[in-house]
Amino acid sequence: MAVLLDTNILLRLSQPNHPSNPIAEQALLILRRRGELLHIASQNLVEFWAVATRPLTENGLGLGVEQAATEIAFLKRLFVLLPEAPLQIEWERLVTTFRVSGKNSHDARLVAAMMVHGIGHILTFNATDFVRYSSVSVITPAAVT
Repeated sequence: MAVLLDTNILLRLSQPNHPSNPIAEQALLILRRRGELLHIASQNLVEFWAVATRPLTENGLGLGVEQAATEIAFLKRLFVLLPEAPLQIEWERLVTTFRVSGKNSHDARLVAAMMVHGIGHILTFNATDFVRYSSVSVITPAAVT
């Protein structure tokens, strides 16, 4: 099974002291042992960068540009980066069909990447963000056993 990782999983991995870090790491370990293919999309990297370089006082990680670049390079080595395919048409179809607006537009781009690349599962801490998409199977780290 191919699984796309939501950005919140990637962020928790980069924060060893975050309470959700152990469950994210455990879920990924179990999925890897099962032989699952773990993917990230360019959208994940954009979202990760935005949070990583935002100040701590603004709910970011407070990383400098060099640190954030190092983290991005690490994620690209650790997971399969999906090619930046022509996602725009699928994204526009999704946001129109499902009447997506505001910050949920970012999640719709992840779903568009999944549709274009034939990935049916997403690992996320925010399962409710993806319930509108019937073609997507949502997996939470706690459910991975």
